[in-house]
Amino acid sequence: MKDPFNAPVVILGAGQAGAAAAMELRKLGHVGAITLVGEERQLPYERPPLSKEALLRPDETRVLIREARHYSDIRVDLRLGVRAVEIAAVSRRVWLSDDTWLEYDFLILATGARARRLPMLDALGDRVHRLRTMEDATRLRSQLERGARAVVVGAGVIGLELASSLVELGLTVEVVDPASRVMSRNAPEVVSRLLHDAHVRRGVRFHLGTSVESACRLASGIRLVMSDGVALEGDLVIYGVGAVVDDGLLRTAGVDLLNGALMVDEHCQTSVPGILAAGDVTVCVDGRGVPRRMETWENANTQAIIAARTLLGLDSDPPQPPWFWTDQCGMNIQFAGDMAASDWIRRGDPLASNFMFWGLREGLVTAAVTVNWGREMRSAKLLIAKGISVPSHVLADPLLNLRQLAKSGAFDARADVQPVPSAPI
Repeated sequence: MKDPFNAPVVILGAGQAGAAAAMELRKLGHVGAITLVGEERQLPYERPPLSKEALLRPDETRVLIREARHYSDIRVDLRLGVRAVEIAAVSRRVWLSDDTWLEYDFLILATGARARRLPMLDALGDRVHRLRTMEDATRLRSQLERGARAVVVGAGVIGLELASSLVELGLTVEVVDPASRVMSRNAPEVVSRLLHDAHVRRGVRFHLGTSVESACRLASGIRLVMSDGVALEGDLVIYGVGAVVDDGLLRTAGVDLLNGALMVDEHCQTSVPGILAAGDVTVCVDGRGVPRRMETWENANTQAIIAARTLLGLDSDPPQPPWFWTDQCGMNIQFAGDMAASDWIRRGDPLASNFMFWGLREGLVTAAVTVNWGREMRSAKLLIAKGISVPSHVLADPLLNLRQLAKSGAFDARADVQPVPSAPI
């Protein structure tokens, strides 16, 4: 095996994780060949703006991670518009859809995930949309007309961000989800209520606890019948019901999978020597022994850096609490830590423009959610990482110097923590 700093590296997947891994390798001093392979023809771009700025202000929104010149300047060979069809791990080669082989000493899999499909809706034609790629966003944007009726299927992050953007563009919006509350997979109930009410005030109508039973095209648009018997009609339908990993390519490499996703350790190493992975394609066991797949911008970047450092034989910083954000209804909401915390404490007045919530488990600070208070998130993450116990009256105090508390960690696990009941939002 060559010196890793000179070894040829192939990165499959030219999204956030793939591009970040290539740039991090060069930043760390890697001088060998790097080939970045992407199925889409576009330069690597960021996905978070697709449901927000790219719809609202397409001419002003920058989605490219870096311009084309940057990749040539750092000697990264972009192979766009082709996909990998087979990984020969023993001979360390990748077979591409253009009938060429790429040889590698190290392979980084950053192939991401794809939108979960609903064939019943897909069969209805060009007025049904998913939102995962830049091409999806462009097609959707071409049909957004003021006064049009939109039905959004899925009340997760993407569904709610879309609802917010569509209302701002002058559409009427109805949102359907089988769960009993919005963002049920990744937000505590108190934040779900906050978001639900904010959307309702802007005119969004929710149909929760029900799912699409049947769907058909009408001369006037699309008709959906829910499992509770309610019928909805819209000029267009957009659905976002999660993402799945396409494991066909992964299986050719012989790597360990869990429910189709790629198992990695804390160093982003797979079960096959020479193959690392980063981003949405991965699943990793967390500190509590629970397998977790994190589909976030932050995780893609973090794992890309870890994979690059592991490849070069360098140590990585200790893992930080998971973090993500969403922009909806004029609010920036940031989440850190374990959203399954058993108790939640409010800090600040919810009628004010900025406030936050603390999540606790057995008295320890394990999570935080900020609403228009992003400057507090860095300190909140430090506090979560320390896993200390802080008295509830301290956590609830909006005048608390959170930065000082996070640095000092002055309270120990014996502190008396009694959650403050949250007032109605």
